[in-house]
Amino acid sequence: MFDFQKLDVYQKAKTFCKEIAEVLKSKDFDRVTNDQLRRASFSIMLNIAEGSSRFSHKDRKNFMVIARGSAFECVAILEYLYEMKELNQQSFDHFVKNLDEISRMLFGLIRKFEKTECERERALS
Repeated sequence: MFDFQKLDVYQKAKTFCKEIAEVLKSKDFDRVTNDQLRRASFSIMLNIAEGSSRFSHKDRKNFMVIARGSAFECVAILEYLYEMKELNQQSFDHFVKNLDEISRMLFGLIRKFEKTECERERALS
């Protein structure tokens, strides 16, 4: 098992990505929106995985920042779909709740990596 597979945030991101894939199969969103939502949801999961392969905390943090940005991107797309009446309130609320949790977990990892970077820099000074 790879390290990233043990992370709760990765598992939640993977579940989110799979749920989005199911919605995209069942809905007839325009091609651009469909593609953008699919890519953004994958980006969360894939950046968590790729970041776990990096050796420095600075590099790991950067990938978590990118993953968090992709979560925000998903929220914006979902909000657009909701306001365009292409997504119902229940689905919107469900996805945004999951993305909020993923975002908070990623923020915790980002802070952890920042703290570790600062401690390392102090030790080297």
